[in-house]
Amino acid sequence: MTAGLWEHWVLPGIWVTIQLTVYSAALATVVAFGVGMARTHRLWIVRFVAGFYTEVFRGTSALILMFWIFFVLPQLAGWSLVPMWAAVLALGLSYGAYGAEVVRGALGAVAPAQREAGVALSFTPWQRMRLIMLPQAVPEMIPPFSNLLIELLKGTALVSLLGIGDVSFAAYLVRLATQESAQIYAITLVIYFVIAFLLTRGMRALERKTKAGIGQRPDPGIGIMRKLNIRQRTETAPVPTSTGGGGA
Repeated sequence: MTAGLWEHWVLPGIWVTIQLTVYSAALATVVAFGVGMARTHRLWIVRFVAGFYTEVFRGTSALILMFWIFFVLPQLAGWSLVPMWAAVLALGLSYGAYGAEVVRGALGAVAPAQREAGVALSFTPWQRMRLIMLPQAVPEMIPPFSNLLIELLKGTALVSLLGIGDVSFAAYLVRLATQESAQIYAITLVIYFVIAFLLTRGMRALERKTKAGIGQRPDPGIGIMRKLNIRQRTETAPVPTSTGGGGA
């Protein structure tokens, strides 16, 4: 792959993919928290509407939703979105529905005694949510949110069907120009992996920070260096010798 193709197609495609991921993740986060908290509301009608939204968007193809927003909505509403924002809207609404279930489950996992303590302190429902429920639930949301974020990153490849020049669309154009499928798609796999790895490490750091904020000890995990250190200590540790007592 020549330097010109890399500079004019692939590098801009990487930037477009990052933008799509960031914008869609921001929208999905807002939707997830709004709908997820609505699923725990005391009014049944609010729970019903939030549940209906979740079921509809979880059961709808993100690709078809993207086509519907970009091609059908202009005919119904009389106005249209540029491809980038149509893709962001479709991805954000779809993955926000999955995230809403994560929020609902994490809030439901908070101990009932914590809610009762808020009632005893005469906190309003919003104060209980903001001061008691969310600080304890957010650290538990981050690992599944991390998985959804990686799935969202990979889902951005769908936007190439709208003609958006993301990294997958750039790879397709380079393949047409060079007829080198193996090289360009191997590079594309590496690009997605690197972005996903950086996102995972960032979410891991956020998880440690949120747990430390509520006094929980972060899970250190078992990394490569930690495994090597444990193995080295095990191999160099002195072997205990048994001392036998002598009888007279």
